[in-house]
Amino acid sequence: MPRLLHYSDIENVFDDTERAGRLAGCVRALDGDDTLVVGTGDNTAPGVLSLVERGGQALDFYDAVDADLETFGNHDFDYGATRTRELVAASRPTWVTSNVRGEGGGRFAAAEGSVPRTTREIDGLTLGFFGVTDPATGSINPEATDLDFADPYAVASDAADALRADGADLVVALSHLGSGDDELVARCDVDLVLGGHVHAERDDVVDGVPIVRPGANGHVVWEVRVAADRIETVRHRTAEYRPDEGLVAALEGRVDAAGLDEVLCRIDRPMDRAEETVAAGECRVGNAIADAYRWATGADVGLQNSGGIRSGPPVGPDVSHADLVSLVPFEEHLVVAEVTGTELLAAFGAARGAEMGFGEPDWWHAHVSGARIVWDDDRDEVVGAFVGGEPIDPEARYTVATSDYLLHSTQEFPAITQAHRVGEFQIQHDALARYAREVGFDAAVEGRIERRSASRADD
Repeated sequence: MPRLLHYSDIENVFDDTERAGRLAGCVRALDGDDTLVVGTGDNTAPGVLSLVERGGQALDFYDAVDADLETFGNHDFDYGATRTRELVAASRPTWVTSNVRGEGGGRFAAAEGSVPRTTREIDGLTLGFFGVTDPATGSINPEATDLDFADPYAVASDAADALRADGADLVVALSHLGSGDDELVARCDVDLVLGGHVHAERDDVVDGVPIVRPGANGHVVWEVRVAADRIETVRHRTAEYRPDEGLVAALEGRVDAAGLDEVLCRIDRPMDRAEETVAAGECRVGNAIADAYRWATGADVGLQNSGGIRSGPPVGPDVSHADLVSLVPFEEHLVVAEVTGTELLAAFGAARGAEMGFGEPDWWHAHVSGARIVWDDDRDEVVGAFVGGEPIDPEARYTVATSDYLLHSTQEFPAITQAHRVGEFQIQHDALARYAREVGFDAAVEGRIERRSASRADD
């Protein structure tokens, strides 16, 4: 029976060399002649080592697991399209993309070997594969603005039909659409969706079509057993497998060369940075980052989006340069925007419930410094907002320190745009490092975000 070994969004796994080794060890232990090793995007970035190596550390991983197929995630463009092409050309897997377009409208990285679709024959079954990437990638990644991302559902339908015509017995979508996977099932003739983009695991059946998603950072591999009349899924925890020592050694060599182990400060209690903490509301690490932004720029308000804080082990008690890079491992500048009070209120109004393919509907998106937000969960809106202890004046003007990404993105805090830019400072993680050296890097949960609801009052 053909088997697919599926990983996705492994992102910062390379910053924990043992975890990366166990991920590779899991894949190697399960691999066989009847198996394809498949990724569904965001497997080259982001992360500390990824930032230093510009995605090159993923080449070690692809070689270690004999990767067969891969598609593009939004973070695979973090170092620019030219670098992505280099990685495609140098890496072991075949990159499959049906909707990413380069200059002139042609398929991205075609010269480097990408294909719009492909078939593989295993144990007498012909499996057809196509790949689709979130069409909002140009909005959420400033390094992808020169690329075009076609309607994934239209191209998926065409690709599935073409694969059937090519003799595919089963059609598999390699999807980096996140919450768009259900619509993919509804709009094209597909038998299986291997998903990514959203970091929550999934093992579901929608209209008879299995959808699996392994979550993020290399903790889980899905084994999907495929037959003409059934599809079975088996979840594997990578922590239960022996590390691939060859990959561990290769990555440790890269880490040693990076030289980011300098301890910048100490804190009494480590700070949790798990996704469920960061996306739930006010938290220590979100406050500390926003404080650093405001300190580095002198702005009235510091603003950090939850999705920009990468999950990982708690920070501290020793806080190293690598720890701070790992929180916001992007080559994006800290910027200052000047907005009216009305615009700032609109930005705070996007703090919860934004429609984004890479987050969950109940995510809290805003971490602030110098400000306080009172949010009514029942009404899903801001009912109070303060800067410097005073209610926001709709007619006044305020300065906001945040990442360049948030001025670029139309999905998070769209009220703040490039037109509001009045200053540019150092790279985000460099600002955090300077703050840690000179001030320290710690914060308390102190009521910057107050969430109210009738149900909370009843508890």
